[in-house]
Amino acid sequence: MGRSQICNRRLRSQWISGLVLGLLSLQVFAQQANLLSDQELVKALRTGGYNLYFRHEATDWSQSDRIIMQGDWLTCNPQRVRQLSQQGRARAVATGEAMRKLGIPVSRVLASPYCRTLETASLLKLAEVEPTNDVINMRIANYFGGRAAVVTSAQALLARPPAAGSNVVIVSHGNVAQAATPAYPGEGEAVVFQPDGTGGFRLVGRLTPADWQRLAAMPK
Repeated sequence: MGRSQICNRRLRSQWISGLVLGLLSLQVFAQQANLLSDQELVKALRTGGYNLYFRHEATDWSQSDRIIMQGDWLTCNPQRVRQLSQQGRARAVATGEAMRKLGIPVSRVLASPYCRTLETASLLKLAEVEPTNDVINMRIANYFGGRAAVVTSAQALLARPPAAGSNVVIVSHGNVAQAATPAYPGEGEAVVFQPDGTGGFRLVGRLTPADWQRLAAMPK
C-alpha cells in the first residue's frame, strides 16, 4: 500500500471519528437543552417514576485505588481504595435530609459495591442499600465482561421503571455515567433519568448537593 493510500485512510478515519463525536455532542446538547427546571424536577420527583443516578460523594483525592486482584475494590482501607472525605460524608447526610424534607419517595437504593458508593448510599438514609455490579466502576470492567457489558447493564438498570409512585436511587461512579449516559456528574451530583417504557431513558434534570440544600430551604 502506498503512502498516499495510508494517508487517505487515516484522513477518512479521522473524519469519521470527528463526525461521530460531533453527532454525540449534538445529542448531548439537545438533551441538556430540554432539562426540567429545579422546581419542575422536584415536582416531578414527588410523583415518582424516575431513576436518580448519584455519583458518590466527595472523596479524599490524596488516596487512590490500588486494584491488584479480584475483590480488592471491596475494601474500606484508605491505603488501598479511595474513600469519602469528611466533607463528602456530611454532604451525603445533608442531601438525604433535603430529599426527605422535599417529600421525594424512594423505594429502592442501589449502589456499586465500592466502599465510597455504599457509604454514600447508606448516609442518604432513604432505604436499605442493595449492592449491585450492574454499575461497577469502569476501571475494573474487565472483571465483569468488559466495558461494553457494564455499559449495557447500567443502561438496562436506568431504563427499568421504578415501582408506581416511587423513585429509585442508584449510587455509582462518574465514569459509568460518562460511558452509559449523556451526563458526567460531579461528586455528589444527581442526574435524573426517566425510563421511556421501551427499554430506553432520557435525561430530565441534574441536581448538585448545593441545589438540594437550596430547594429544601425554599418556602413551600
